[in-house]
Amino acid sequence: PGRPKAGEEPQGYYYHPQITLEQSEALILPYKNQTGRFILATNHLDPEVLSPFQALSFYKEQQGTERGFRFIKDPLFFASSVFLKSTSRIMALAFIMALSLLVYSLGQRKLRMALQQAEASVPNQKGKPTARPTLRWIFQGFQSIHVVLIDGVKSLIKLTEFQRLVLRFLGSHCQKYYCLS
Repeated sequence: PGRPKAGEEPQGYYYHPQITLEQSEALILPYKNQTGRFILATNHLDPEVLSPFQALSFYKEQQGTERGFRFIKDPLFFASSVFLKSTSRIMALAFIMALSLLVYSLGQRKLRMALQQAEASVPNQKGKPTARPTLRWIFQGFQSIHVVLIDGVKSLIKLTEFQRLVLRFLGSHCQKYYCLS
């Protein structure tokens, strides 16, 4: 360590290179052109009506739909155990799933709009108030409802405060189904 004494040979040499990096757009451009492909199909062929950038923008606004179909990959859905032999049955299943997602999205939208109009909230999974609950969370909160028929009269057992609160925002049809109106 330090400087060698007079007349003494150094034990080693050390070099400290100075480097400056520069981007070469000419070298990067071919790689950029190979990545970032995004295919969108539309029936609006006139670019003056719908430009490719507008089509991409509209598609990106549809992320709720994309997230909605995420449940297909969920192990609890058991999609790997569904075997369909004909194209028509595959199309029918896809239609039913799309229709189910539409109903799910409309229910979630209705609940969120009712909460927004009332400036209210419901507890989330951690018990904190939220005005934007997912319908999946709401459905999980409704798993423990039991219906009992006594002499032909339907009555409910175990309707919690959370369930009553949510039903208040879902409207009279849902309240009637749960014997609240």
